[in-house]
Amino acid sequence: MNIKGIAASDGISIAKVYKLESIALHVTNDLVTDANSELEKLKSAMEVSSQELGKIREITLVNLDEEHAMIFDAHIQIVNDPEIADQVKDMIERENHNAAYAFQTVTETFATIFESMDNDYMRERAADVRDVARRVISHILNVPISDPTLIDQEVIVVADDLTPSDTAQLNKKFVKGFITNVGGRTSHSAIMARSLEIPAIVGTKNVLDIVKNDDVMILDGLAGIAIVNPTDAEITLYQEKHEKFLAKKALFQKFKNEKSITLDHHIVELAANIGSPDDMAKVLDNGAEGIGLYRTEFLYMNNDNFPTEDEQYIAYKMVLEDMPKHKVVIRTLDIGGDKELKYLEMDHEMNPFLGHRALRLCLTNVPLFKTQLRALLRASVHGNLHIMFPMVATLDELRDAKAILKECEKELTAEKKAFSTTYKVGIMVEIPAVAILADQFAKEVDFFSIGTNDLIQYSFAADRMNQKVSYLYQPYNPSLLRLIKMVIEASHDAGIWTGMCGEMAGDQIAAPILLGLGLDEFSMSASSILQTRELFSKISYNDMKELANKAISLGTNQEVIDLVQQTLKGE
Repeated sequence: MNIKGIAASDGISIAKVYKLESIALHVTNDLVTDANSELEKLKSAMEVSSQELGKIREITLVNLDEEHAMIFDAHIQIVNDPEIADQVKDMIERENHNAAYAFQTVTETFATIFESMDNDYMRERAADVRDVARRVISHILNVPISDPTLIDQEVIVVADDLTPSDTAQLNKKFVKGFITNVGGRTSHSAIMARSLEIPAIVGTKNVLDIVKNDDVMILDGLAGIAIVNPTDAEITLYQEKHEKFLAKKALFQKFKNEKSITLDHHIVELAANIGSPDDMAKVLDNGAEGIGLYRTEFLYMNNDNFPTEDEQYIAYKMVLEDMPKHKVVIRTLDIGGDKELKYLEMDHEMNPFLGHRALRLCLTNVPLFKTQLRALLRASVHGNLHIMFPMVATLDELRDAKAILKECEKELTAEKKAFSTTYKVGIMVEIPAVAILADQFAKEVDFFSIGTNDLIQYSFAADRMNQKVSYLYQPYNPSLLRLIKMVIEASHDAGIWTGMCGEMAGDQIAAPILLGLGLDEFSMSASSILQTRELFSKISYNDMKELANKAISLGTNQEVIDLVQQTLKGE
């Protein structure tokens, strides 16, 4: 029997089925006479849940990285959310509902609100709320919930859904993949599966009803297909596919210590995007030639207060020291849009992605901005620092930011605190107005880095989180490619370099075009570096220049895809 779903994480595995089924939590609406007793149950359940989530966070930090561990910071915040707690207590004290029913009712209201939002990311957060609610309610009822850490043999996990906490506890030694009824590529479980490098299929709708424990399953995370109780011939076929997949991964490893060079000896840099110093192990394991984007907002989001100058200095110093021979591009605080700080009050905005965010926010919060800039300057003595300002729209904004940076230099000089005089300053090109005026910006910076995630949504006036307009997220559209070409050419005319730190940089369709357009640095997730280096080793820079010229002369996104695929097949 074949089961089709959404390919969420690459790989092929063959193993027995392990059904990770949720134990039913029977919540009744029985009224109570002892409200204090229910409040004690609630308090105890919330404390235990918070402690458990703290442990899961630590496991995630060890197995993955800080960015993924932050998921459980959000879960802990949900457990301790005062608005949820107040509403639950009100239902217990005023209406005499039992603690389990009150907690379920309130959290389900919040989850339903998230689900109704016209935004993929926010809809996925409904699962987080329900995951937390289930944990708390299980402790109120004193009913143990499923524990993936008990798996002690090679299996493919089958579930209705895998919560982030379930996924974080999966042991790669035994869990060879998972398949679920629900979920999408943007769900936390799918993202974490890719980070754990185990194959996964999501969104099958009914896999849990179809299979039973100890069924043999082939899981093809490349195609999004599972085969239940396959024939011997099918097992042999997929064993061969698995071997080819492993051989390809092994081939990528051969490129770990190689230069990123084409057949005709054109050299580019393949760098990594990171969220914290904890990500550096994977960066080094994948042979990155620098850090093209250090997202410093995670340092702020993972804090209960604004990180101090010394805290920031230490974090930046660690990364710079890990990359002593390569440049490290550190982006200044990029908060706003879908990224908020719980301790920074921000006005509600109708269009937050177009609002008071990133550099705009920093320029109106100068003390906040100067704390980060001072920490960066102090860390500059430990490596090749490149400071990058995000969300620049005008030359005036850039000049204002550089003036504040100079003020910080003067302050540190007066305080006799050391900083390097050779650090570089650049901007993210993510607003079309900057791309169009790139020749003028190039006179005032040392480098550009193209942020395609935002450049695409601004160019097509389409929220990249909105499923209804997702068809307009077109990274290969010739209009976007022409903007990128303008930026690269303007930088080269001015004698500076251009990198790219958006998702497009590691895209195997886009990368050959970007190579042909003359992009100097490609910054991507660490796991994409070796695959991209291997791709470049098989193609010619001169041929890709011809490909790029053809691509920008076309009319549609699909025409460009077809052109690249046909060209690569001919290589």
